[in-house]
Amino acid sequence: MLTGFAVIATVIAVGYVLGRRGLLGPEATTVLSRVSFFVATPALLFETVARADVRAVITSALVVTVISTTAVAALFVVVARLCWRRSVAEATIGALASSYVNAANIGIPIAVYVLGDSSFVVPVLMFQLVVMAPLAFAVLEITTTRGSRRLITVVTQPLTNPVTISCGLGLAVNLTGWLPPEPVLKPIELVAAMAVPAALIAYGISLRGASAPGSGDTGPDVRLAVFLKTVAQPVVAYVVARFVLGLPHPIVLAGTVTAALPTAQNVFVYAVRYGRGAVLARDTVLLSTVAAVPVLLGVAVLAG
Repeated sequence: MLTGFAVIATVIAVGYVLGRRGLLGPEATTVLSRVSFFVATPALLFETVARADVRAVITSALVVTVISTTAVAALFVVVARLCWRRSVAEATIGALASSYVNAANIGIPIAVYVLGDSSFVVPVLMFQLVVMAPLAFAVLEITTTRGSRRLITVVTQPLTNPVTISCGLGLAVNLTGWLPPEPVLKPIELVAAMAVPAALIAYGISLRGASAPGSGDTGPDVRLAVFLKTVAQPVVAYVVARFVLGLPHPIVLAGTVTAALPTAQNVFVYAVRYGRGAVLARDTVLLSTVAAVPVLLGVAVLAG
């Protein structure tokens, strides 16, 4: 568990040093985020979805994930819109920051070393890639596009998002049971390997000169998002798994642990891409990652 956090912290530190030295220029965060969003992440998502075991996704753990994720994301949107009058795009980024877990970089190592089976994280990963991300992008595409828009543009624009397209192609390949030949897959795998490092380095660069996390105008949003991510989401997952669905102890533990994972750095990349909520996403990623360490250790110890 600690190794997974240490790896991420190290790569972020590399980005921070690069930012301090100014080696990549003033637009480094934007450029790396766009490379990750438009090129590397679509390749990674295509590869992941195409190779996923669909049978491992449709489980009781998926129900726990859907309910806990939807509950905290909806709560953030309600508070942000009704109490703080945030825009729809900002509320959407906040909802992702409150519920979109780091299922790959941290989730897989924790699933292996704490839960003893990496398949526990598959339903979470697939739900986020195939459902959460495309829905969020649809909202962001519609609400951040300037100028007059025809109905056909409003309907089709979210479908042109590279992440949505890659997920759709990956799902099509998965369902047909056909994989592209090795000469086609190898370049995709090579580009996909760049997605996570590019996002983490971009995030590290963005920390240079940043104010204290959770301060300023976005402070209330950050505090709510961190609370929902590290406390509310795992509590909801535990209650649903144990008392509502009556699932076996290993599934209850898996649902609670995966819900307690910190906010994925992808949310920061999405925020930079759409120019909304970047500070909120950046601070929530940092604080939820720090807070997740004692929370996850506590859950693991209590579970015996």
